[in-house]
Amino acid sequence: MNNNYKRILLFLPILLAIVLAGGIFLGKQMVAVGTIDLSPYGKLDMSSKLNQVMRYVDQDYVDTVDLEKLSETAISELLQSLDPHSYYIPVEDYNAVNDPLEGNFDGIGVEFRITDDTIMIVNPLGGGPSEKLGIMAGDRIIKVDTTPVAGVGVDNQNVMKLLKGPKGTVVNVAILRPGQRNILDFSITRDEIPLHSIESAYLLDEQTGYVKITRFAKNTYEEFLAAVQKLQENGMKNIVVDLRNNGGGFLNSATQLADEFLQKNKMIVYTEGKSRPKQEFYATSRGRLEDIPVVILVNEGSASASEILAGAIQDNDRGTIIGRRSFGKGLVQEGIQWPDGSAIRLTVARYYTPTGRSIQKSYNDGLEAYNNEAYERFNSGEMQSMDSIHFEDSLKYITPGGKVVYGGGGIMPDVYVPIDTLGLSEYFGKLNYRGIFFQFGFDYVDRHRKELISSYKTPEAFINQFNIQQKLMDEFVKFAAEKGIEEDAAGLALSLDLIKNRIKATVGRNVYGEAVFYPVINEMDTTIKKAISVLK
Repeated sequence: MNNNYKRILLFLPILLAIVLAGGIFLGKQMVAVGTIDLSPYGKLDMSSKLNQVMRYVDQDYVDTVDLEKLSETAISELLQSLDPHSYYIPVEDYNAVNDPLEGNFDGIGVEFRITDDTIMIVNPLGGGPSEKLGIMAGDRIIKVDTTPVAGVGVDNQNVMKLLKGPKGTVVNVAILRPGQRNILDFSITRDEIPLHSIESAYLLDEQTGYVKITRFAKNTYEEFLAAVQKLQENGMKNIVVDLRNNGGGFLNSATQLADEFLQKNKMIVYTEGKSRPKQEFYATSRGRLEDIPVVILVNEGSASASEILAGAIQDNDRGTIIGRRSFGKGLVQEGIQWPDGSAIRLTVARYYTPTGRSIQKSYNDGLEAYNNEAYERFNSGEMQSMDSIHFEDSLKYITPGGKVVYGGGGIMPDVYVPIDTLGLSEYFGKLNYRGIFFQFGFDYVDRHRKELISSYKTPEAFINQFNIQQKLMDEFVKFAAEKGIEEDAAGLALSLDLIKNRIKATVGRNVYGEAVFYPVINEMDTTIKKAISVLK
């Protein structure tokens, strides 16, 4: 063993000790960094911890961050962790979220769609500034102020930003009208444009009125009363209120409608939360429909205010609920808007039907599972058979009339109607989901508008006289193929009646709007047919 090797063995324990001491020292330094004192960023308490973290990130994070965007993300995640219906609304999304509930927006008053990279007017809204200036269905907008909008890759969001604006402001549009060579220039003064809650109101038969409500906004009650008055003048003796796929809205609008059907002092709903004392809503003496037979239609898309109205009718044994189990949203939100234009919706209470039911479905498994619950209903067979639905005895309630009702997950209808699969085929599904019916209806009317208006001078004339001939069917099948849906002879034969119905409805909608669409669609609606039979 040489002297150098002996010398290494002699000093090895000393070297190991130095390395160990160095490691301990570095470890202490790393722990010190990991537990840095945050006191310079403010007093440490739970209420200010989020602000301290944000300031710490802003000042010391390795890269530059967008603190405003980071704050919005934190607020959004915080609210979503509470329940599925508490959420943050950024400034840029506020109008899109709020306008439907307010029942109006400021703009030029047109319904449009983008086809072949061109903005095409589907319909100028009645009484709006565009209609007053003579802008017509079928017109093409090619320029907005100084911005070309034809053939430049515009999308719906960009068009909305260009056309919407504060009431009283002016927007200049250049329009190309079919059949005219010259470009038409219009200066449109933006105005308040109403968003209607009642999409359709007509008589299903000589005595049965039908009212389709799409949302519960500020103006829903007034619209409903106007529709009902007209129907009663035309002989309505009983009514079907269609709340299918109505996601709700303002609680007060729902209680106002319920009041029309219920006798004085009948409870409509009550709300209660940790910081919100119990508040009860009762019917007054003003009800105009207290003695008229009523059916309420619901499905898995009926939520919130829709369920308040359906629950009030059901729990008071006032009418018949028909369809499939409703969504199950029994939480009440309150809104706060910040000075910068952003806002939050915070759940502050639960609502309960007159028998004491909370119909809020569980959200314990997280937001994704909550939103996918409708798919689970389909997979479990609930959409096809009532036998697949099971309620615990603890959720059972009894109405004053002795009817058994259930809480804990939506309003279960009195008369169940499974999802209609008659005439469905894979071919029809592709046509429907790809929007081929709507596209064809718009395209066909765009080419035959004058002929259609001349032949069918009223919506009623169109409904009674317009028929789908073989030539039109061939044109539709060819159109679908050009859009990527190849003809399927077996599917076409199986779904022929359904396809003809959808073509007629969408062609009619592009000529006369919802006054034609729902009367045509409802001809093949099994839930509507069940409602009529129940009323009779």
